[in-house]
Amino acid sequence: MQLDHGNLRALAAVVREGSFERAAAALHVTPSAISQRIKTLESRMGRLLVLRTSPAQATADGRVLVRLAEQAALLEHEALDHLGIDADRPAPSLRIAVNHDSLETWFIQAAARYAENSRTTLDMISEDQDHTASLLRNGSVLAAVTTLGDPVQGCRVHPLGRMRYVATCSPAFHARYFAHGVTADALAQAPVLIFNRKDDMQAQFVRRILGDERPWQPPTWWLPSAHAFVTATLAGLGWTMNPLPMIRAALDAGDLVPLRARAWHDLPLYWQHWRTGARTMDVLTQAVRQAARVLVRPARAG
Repeated sequence: MQLDHGNLRALAAVVREGSFERAAAALHVTPSAISQRIKTLESRMGRLLVLRTSPAQATADGRVLVRLAEQAALLEHEALDHLGIDADRPAPSLRIAVNHDSLETWFIQAAARYAENSRTTLDMISEDQDHTASLLRNGSVLAAVTTLGDPVQGCRVHPLGRMRYVATCSPAFHARYFAHGVTADALAQAPVLIFNRKDDMQAQFVRRILGDERPWQPPTWWLPSAHAFVTATLAGLGWTMNPLPMIRAALDAGDLVPLRARAWHDLPLYWQHWRTGARTMDVLTQAVRQAARVLVRPARAG
């Protein structure tokens, strides 16, 4: 069976843009043309490929073809670029997933290194580090920074290092809630900052201290911004696990203090990407690995 690349591009655009109208604008065609291409592709495949929801989403079968379309577009761009054909044609954008804190600290350096050696741009999706792998697995992205060390089927995996998080608060907050130690009672009373409902790093830290699975329901500030996290911690709203690169200066200045000795957690990060065979992915991977050298390196055995 041969697949029409125009129909595949239409499918990928609908899923990427979230609607038939925005996909049409991205491909410079009419929405009816996009609709016809999707119907033709679904008829040829004999199965539903797109859920007409808001935003539009690929079915499990559709995600397989979206991944094929994204990889084909990348390889086509590289071939035409190598031949010097269609140099004025817009380069494709690689869709990748990056965890929030990496995006706020070191990943932009990776993007800058990459931009020096490629015309292709990046379509970066910000997601919790424990959930970026699911976007890779379902074909929504071609690569991801993730905590998953086991390779997703069809992917290559590269260890990056560890993001160090430190449980911190303002000196005044520490004096108010933890003057007599980081105890179960203190942790129950002290307000905590949590990024969103997927963020369980603070809960993991507390479980290590308490040593059991007892309920922990402290006063909670929900704050979905890495930079606002630091600002709120400095302002004394609560304690939280902050990435060390973002608070190193505040710790050195004494504006923030650790909750207790060795109040850190090292989170291993990995770069996973589909085996596309594209040089562009190799260039991006090299840039990511170079920029990730600022992360904490795993201790060597012995």
